[in-house]
Amino acid sequence: MQSDHPSGEAKKASGEPEGRRTLSLAGLGLRLVVASAMIAALCLYARKPPGVPQQAVAEQVATPFVPATPALKAPLAATPVRFGLADPGLDPVRVTAARIDPATGLREDALARGAFEAVEAPALRVTLARGNAAGPAPGLFILLARRAATDGPALAVTRTGPGGRIATKFGAVETLEVTLGGATRRTCTGFVSRETAFRLDGWLCAPLGHPPEARALGCMIDALSLDDPADPDATAAFLAPRTDRGCSVTTVADATEPTGSIGRRRAHTKK
Repeated sequence: MQSDHPSGEAKKASGEPEGRRTLSLAGLGLRLVVASAMIAALCLYARKPPGVPQQAVAEQVATPFVPATPALKAPLAATPVRFGLADPGLDPVRVTAARIDPATGLREDALARGAFEAVEAPALRVTLARGNAAGPAPGLFILLARRAATDGPALAVTRTGPGGRIATKFGAVETLEVTLGGATRRTCTGFVSRETAFRLDGWLCAPLGHPPEARALGCMIDALSLDDPADPDATAAFLAPRTDRGCSVTTVADATEPTGSIGRRRAHTKK
């Protein structure tokens, strides 16, 4: 008896040899195996770069990042000294803690009196810079612009006026009329010493937007005091006789107070 075999009949009807069909299926399976292997190789290549051992990759990641240019160091605190102002005034003198400028290595002591925003009263700021690199100061305009932007209440030099020189106990001091602008705008006189080993610079603003008189600026500079046992040369320069211009000064004891002089102290007129 002959049994029917539908699948066999279909193969015969297609006219394709059975061996070729078996070879085609085997080739398809081989292609799938090769494709799978290629995909696995690509994944492995993406995870680990060729030629770089896994241990070397781990060591590279573990190495800390070191910048080529180190960040600027913060200003360092300096030993305190007595830097003051023996000049009568209504507002107290505020002495800022001394610092060492990390960029120049100079020691900077600063004091201020009055508020720049209070246009009805004088305003003063003075910086004393000392060190081996003190040397000649930069141009007064540049120096004032830097001070106003960094040390003052975010000010800018918006206009300049006439310049000049005044005689002080420190020798000739260069001056320049400047208009400082910020939230408030005032016309002041900037100054810098040119004949000393140290550097004195700053500005003085008179009330009501007017620049101070040369005599008032000279009296203020002459009234500056310093007591630093570690720097006897600078201390001696501050003890030099004042220029005879009839300035009012406070007592020596008042000048050595940590906060400077205030208006309630007894003033003396130099004769």
